[in-house]
Amino acid sequence: MVTAARHMVSAGHYLAAEAGHAILMAGGNAIDAGVAAGIALGVVHADQVQFSGVAPMVIYLAERDEVVTIAGLGGWPKATQPDAFKDHGIPLGLKRTVVPAAPDAWILALERYGTMRFADVAHAAIRYARDGFTMHPVMAFYIAKNEATYKRWPSNAAIFLPNGRPPREGELFVQTDLARCLQFMVDEERKHKDRAQGLQAARDAFYKGDIAHEIAAYHRDNDGWLTLEDLAEFRSTIEPPVRATYRDTEVLTCGPWCQGPILLQFLKTLQDDDLKALGHNSPAYVHLVTEAMKLGFADRERYYGDPRFVDVPMDTLLSDDYARARRKLIRDDKAWPEMPPAGDATKYTHPAYRGETSALPGDTSYVCAVDAHGNVMSATPSDVSWESPIIPGLGFAPSSRGSQAFANPEHASSVQPGKRPRLTPNPALARRGTQWFMPFGAPGGDRQPQAMLQVFLNHVVFGMSIQEAIEAPRFITRSFPDSFEPHPYLPGQLDVERGVGAATGDALRAKGHTIEWLPDLSIATAGVCAIVADHDAGILYGGADPRRAARAMGW
Repeated sequence: MVTAARHMVSAGHYLAAEAGHAILMAGGNAIDAGVAAGIALGVVHADQVQFSGVAPMVIYLAERDEVVTIAGLGGWPKATQPDAFKDHGIPLGLKRTVVPAAPDAWILALERYGTMRFADVAHAAIRYARDGFTMHPVMAFYIAKNEATYKRWPSNAAIFLPNGRPPREGELFVQTDLARCLQFMVDEERKHKDRAQGLQAARDAFYKGDIAHEIAAYHRDNDGWLTLEDLAEFRSTIEPPVRATYRDTEVLTCGPWCQGPILLQFLKTLQDDDLKALGHNSPAYVHLVTEAMKLGFADRERYYGDPRFVDVPMDTLLSDDYARARRKLIRDDKAWPEMPPAGDATKYTHPAYRGETSALPGDTSYVCAVDAHGNVMSATPSDVSWESPIIPGLGFAPSSRGSQAFANPEHASSVQPGKRPRLTPNPALARRGTQWFMPFGAPGGDRQPQAMLQVFLNHVVFGMSIQEAIEAPRFITRSFPDSFEPHPYLPGQLDVERGVGAATGDALRAKGHTIEWLPDLSIATAGVCAIVADHDAGILYGGADPRRAARAMGW
């Protein structure tokens, strides 16, 4: 575990953590540092994070004692034809492209809450892309795993399969086109002395200028739907967080356009149970937590979607009465053999969620940062590079997050022009007043909130240090439709790291769980990063998951 007295950053790759830490050392705040690390993740984890992908954020502003979120997620292009997917689902390629949101979201965060220019925060990312970095084992694994898909498009293979094969650990990996694209945005910014005008110029370079024209032309010439109009009109939104209290700790997430609130539903379902008395990772504990997660996923499947298009009964889903009614569906001796039924929210009278407050002018990784002033940034940038073609000359694939929508027009996350697909990236922030904060998050699709829940409980209930809480053995239920096309569903399956113990596995099997064993510290159980800021003690604690290439750094 890393400790510090002034500031801290934890990120899903050590070079991204260094990029954020350098910004903090140079006088930037937590938002500046989080943006720098997030953009760097789009380079050093370009298998799972695209600069042109998604970037949801939760931000705490110490001076105002206020928490805000930035959606960082684009919708389906105007030309989208939902009927094209009704027979065969949402295919790999351009047709799953939604409007890329991350560049706008990063710049919005800088404009509203940061102190630095785009050139400052993009400096490390440009250097990593231009000069290269040595291939790390996590990225090497995912590129090799998806080699066949990379080969579908020459522009992807040219970058991610240099020398005609996946790069090996330790080999230098260079992304010249991406470096040139980022540098172009910096050059456009530098034409303006005024910081706000410069940030707008950097944004316009991507959404209205040469980069936008290249993206739109490629889609036009290759039967894609994304247009210059879609790009030029896009704006990220600032929204209030969704929040719930577990004992004395408030937990805040983004809205139900992502799966973030499911973490809160897990906690509400478990709020009356004496988890500590059950024993950490005992059969009774694993069973109870797993069944609570299944209930949450059932509600996610039924209700979660873009609140601009569907009514999400968020207040009901997080109410005490609803949570206690759902808790009654968990049996101590028997697991649900499949996904349980969703709750009936019509029995309650709470209003639907309405998160958006303003339209503002101009697999995944994670980063969090805390600065000396107490500001906090929690962000989960994402989008893979093997699901859709890289735009030749730009070095990135515009967001393929349409893979998380559903072809079924009756689904809450159905495909519609302008509608955002339900997102798995879900940064979170826990707090106790103004003296204790814990930003946390993870990569890993549907595994994210499950791992985050277990780390939170390990620390808050069982008193583990944040690093111990992250390294403790995990379990992951698969008993619900996966968020990614083609939405595989594995009823009753529970993936368990071997550190949980064979005896516990046997006891869980006797309750009806289908146990699939994973290695210790498996990459398949997400990769949590977190910071605990104890302002009363004057100490920051940084945790980073050894299951990935993560690192925490502080001073």
